[in-house]
Amino acid sequence: METITIPHQFQPRLYQLPILRAKDNGYKRLVYVWHRRAGKDKVAINIFPKAMVKEVGAYYYIFPTYAQGKKIIWQGADKEGMRFLDHFPPELRKRTNDSEMLIELTNDSIFQVIGSDNIDSIVGTNPKGVIFSEFSLQDPKAWDYIRPILAENEGWAIFNFTPRGKNHAYDLLEYARSDPKWFCEVLTVDDTQAISKEVLEQERKEIIAKNGDDSIYLQEYYCSFEASVQGSYYGIQLSEATKQGRIGVVPYDPTCKVDTWWDLGVGDSMSIWFTQSIGREVHLIDFMEGEGEGVNYYLAEMQKKPYVYGTHFWPHDGENRELSTGVSRKETAEKLGLKPILIVANLSLDDGIQAARQFFARCWLDGVKCKRGIDSLKFYHKEYDDKRQQYKNHPEHDWSSHSADAFRYLAVGHAQYKDLPIDNKKHKQHIKITKYG
Repeated sequence: METITIPHQFQPRLYQLPILRAKDNGYKRLVYVWHRRAGKDKVAINIFPKAMVKEVGAYYYIFPTYAQGKKIIWQGADKEGMRFLDHFPPELRKRTNDSEMLIELTNDSIFQVIGSDNIDSIVGTNPKGVIFSEFSLQDPKAWDYIRPILAENEGWAIFNFTPRGKNHAYDLLEYARSDPKWFCEVLTVDDTQAISKEVLEQERKEIIAKNGDDSIYLQEYYCSFEASVQGSYYGIQLSEATKQGRIGVVPYDPTCKVDTWWDLGVGDSMSIWFTQSIGREVHLIDFMEGEGEGVNYYLAEMQKKPYVYGTHFWPHDGENRELSTGVSRKETAEKLGLKPILIVANLSLDDGIQAARQFFARCWLDGVKCKRGIDSLKFYHKEYDDKRQQYKNHPEHDWSSHSADAFRYLAVGHAQYKDLPIDNKKHKQHIKITKYG
């Protein structure tokens, strides 16, 4: 009888054993935060075949984007040149589908690589196990979507990442540390000894030369959460707001009307900030986001809140007329009862971002109701050019984009409409002449 050993062609390093033992000993929720080049994905890919043989089901390896999953796992190899997919023994494979990045075993278990940017692709499935690779770079809604499914079928979830500031991944790690049902581990280069001191010193010098300090070096190799997201647009402003206590509990003032600021994304994606102007302060008291729904849905959700609404501010594309109907989205919303709607000036992206940076000093943000929006602002960053090893001069379009755009419209629109005594965008002087006799 032929014997097939699983894991296949894999010998873990000593520091990699605790996470593997924890999985074998029945942990359903696991987090491991390892430094760069510690072998996070090498370990993760070898967890799947073992789980798939033991229990038939669907298993997903989730990356920040579909393209990253394809590059790193489906087409990738380790430093010795062994392809990651070769850890699935050929004798156990029924089929391999390159276009879907899917492997089916002879026992009907399914393994698939997907991106959290397209989490809807697994709607209706019932996964038994998932691994989130580089969770700190992923849309946290992916976990919110999968968590109840795994809770119902007693499935397992594993998260690996290198820090990218104190974002949703940091929050997850902190929770895992407080819950004995979770396994969590943080390993720096001092813990693993996986990289020589000479190589580390060269890395440190190059990073300092490029960035001006060693914060990124500490992030990548010592798992520091203190550095902001690389290329962040609003990291400094959010750090200042935190230090000054402007992120916390920001209660609704029932004597003041609530304005809303919208981003209208493609495919009915919406992001909405809810604000109150209290003197020179702007209180961001709530946030709403969704996709695949029409304006009527958001109107219904808004009416469930206890707010008395003032003005609703939309981006310029709200006035674009649909080719099929000849009616703009603004006109449709007004017919549904969303009034009044004012259009925010169409500034350039760079000017809008600069306006938003300056506007932050006036903002107080509710840390609970606006958490999704705040997380988006933390993550909003420049796109990185892998070939040139430098940031491009425009944002990465990802899960954080819509709420960051809505905040930009908030900053621009506030200066346009609310900070000046204007009427229909023009300041009119009213002069009263007193007549004697």
